[in-house]
Amino acid sequence: MNVDLFDFELPTDRIALRPASPRDAARMLVVDGLAMRDRGVGDLADELRSGDLLVFNDTRVIPARLEGRRGDAKIGATLHKREGPRRWRAFVRNARRIREGDTIDFGHDVIAIASERAADGSLAFDFAGTEPVELLLERAGHMPLPPYIAAKRPTDERDAHDYQTMFANEPGAVAAPTAALHFTPALLAKLAARGIDHATLTLHVGAGTFLPVKADDTADHVMHAEWGRIDAATSDRLNAVRANGGRVIAVGTTSLRLIESATGDDDIVRPFEGDTAIFITPGYRFRGIDGLVTNFHLPRSTLFMLVSALMDRETMLAAYAHAIENGYRFYSYGDASLLLPERP
Repeated sequence: MNVDLFDFELPTDRIALRPASPRDAARMLVVDGLAMRDRGVGDLADELRSGDLLVFNDTRVIPARLEGRRGDAKIGATLHKREGPRRWRAFVRNARRIREGDTIDFGHDVIAIASERAADGSLAFDFAGTEPVELLLERAGHMPLPPYIAAKRPTDERDAHDYQTMFANEPGAVAAPTAALHFTPALLAKLAARGIDHATLTLHVGAGTFLPVKADDTADHVMHAEWGRIDAATSDRLNAVRANGGRVIAVGTTSLRLIESATGDDDIVRPFEGDTAIFITPGYRFRGIDGLVTNFHLPRSTLFMLVSALMDRETMLAAYAHAIENGYRFYSYGDASLLLPERP
């Protein structure tokens, strides 16, 4: 499909630079089949049914943005995928000034050797020493805010809290599963009182999620792989919910993509551990989920293509036009949508 089909105009003042406070005070646009309703995240229990299951991503964002030097050259790097105990692949600013084998000094006694330039321009970094890389990043790294926020303000101490979900447990992501940023213990308690339970899985979100689609046709776009895991107990729970007439509602496109990667053509979710590069565009048949809680995404992005596959492209263009006209806040720190597709 032509990528231009997923374009729309977004005023820059709709991009949220801070999250709502409290988190569950964010607005929520419900798209239920062809119907739209303006609600709030705090109303989610009223929009779901007893027996439904929300599925969250429990990945934890690491301080994956590094600033360093190779000689006199300033080097900026954003780690995006672990490739070994001491090796991470990174997208690098001023990457042309680095050759394989160069040493990069990130300060705070954090040194890495550059190697293996990939076709997408990323480099592998092998970190020196014996300390766990996680400790090195805590010392020298910064929270990797999305570029559309980082371009407008510096990262600060608030982001260390604001850019982690309440479920963050498994370190490894370089971007937050932002739909879950809206959830609080009080909201979970309200949902549980209505018979709406939750489960978790792990997908370590990579920086590739922010890369623009440069191809003119979706068939020519190559997704970056991300590592994820669904254990047997969780896959059994998801299957049991649907077998009992409940719905599996993914919270965030990361949860959705991992569930779909783990689901066979027989609509059964199976345990999964490994990389996924699933790319969902209109025409895809969803097999493992029945709805999605998600934020508002960039034009021409793989995530807007995904929600267009779930709900229909024209429906989502109309929903986004409604959101823009009615002052909804967009992107990682923005408002939410609840997408409930019609099922045959």
